[in-house]
Amino acid sequence: MASAPISRPVCPQPSAAVEAFASFHYQESGASRFGIDVVGLAALLTEVISQRNPAPPADVQNVLTSLRLEELVLARACIAGNDTAWEIFLTRYRGSMFEAAYKIAHDEATARVLADSLYAELYGVNQRGEPRTSKLHYYLGRGSLAGWLRTVVAQEYVNQYRRGKRETSLETAIEDGRQFAAVEPEQTAADPRIAATTASELAALNAQERFLLAAYYLDRRTLAEIAKLLRVHESTISRKLDRAATGLRKRIRKRLILAGMTSQQADEAMQDVDVRDLPIKVTETLKQGTQETAFYKEKAGEQG
Repeated sequence: MASAPISRPVCPQPSAAVEAFASFHYQESGASRFGIDVVGLAALLTEVISQRNPAPPADVQNVLTSLRLEELVLARACIAGNDTAWEIFLTRYRGSMFEAAYKIAHDEATARVLADSLYAELYGVNQRGEPRTSKLHYYLGRGSLAGWLRTVVAQEYVNQYRRGKRETSLETAIEDGRQFAAVEPEQTAADPRIAATTASELAALNAQERFLLAAYYLDRRTLAEIAKLLRVHESTISRKLDRAATGLRKRIRKRLILAGMTSQQADEAMQDVDVRDLPIKVTETLKQGTQETAFYKEKAGEQG
């Protein structure tokens, strides 16, 4: 892949706070490795802040200091097609991406296909080799790039399932207990604390969070479809969905620790257990009390 210069995004002019931050943290950001100067770093940060908050945030300094700066700069350099950035990215994350895919697929060949398809998405090409927005554009430095990539791997697995099983209702398959029939039946039962805490946190979600999670994970709507329905930009839905899913996971983890698990036990439990394997009514809970009831009636009508 040929290196490409870092293009200056069309976005508001960097504020004094952003310029000062870019100047002070320039060396630690690693931007110089990719031909990004201080002005370019300030422009990059301004674009990211604009993506995260359409209106300039009052606490811009807190937003800046919360960024995973070096990883964010690496991702943006990859988007621009910088060879050095891609070499660093692949060296650092390729192995962990395959491991994440293998944990989900439980099969080496399937994991390879999953990881390879995701590389194309990250490079910014579709399955036909046509240019498109790189998925890395949606990494906004909130958490680690490694953690974000694991989430994207899981999402891509779900997307591939959807593309391959359009004729089957995911919701019906889950309720019938045949969605993931390949999972080994001899696996041990999940800790009952996981089901209890998950059920409590699902019930505590607000109407919008329930709607987004149900629309995306149960009704198999794409981000574009949900955005069109709610008359907002697709990136807005992506951010809100990510915020809802991330917040839900954090709250469940906190409850598990309060219930007596260590931090390591909580992390392992949440990694190893699929919510669809728990004895809780996920579908009923997520769809209960949502404000978009017409959406579900429409979906049911489409399925006949």
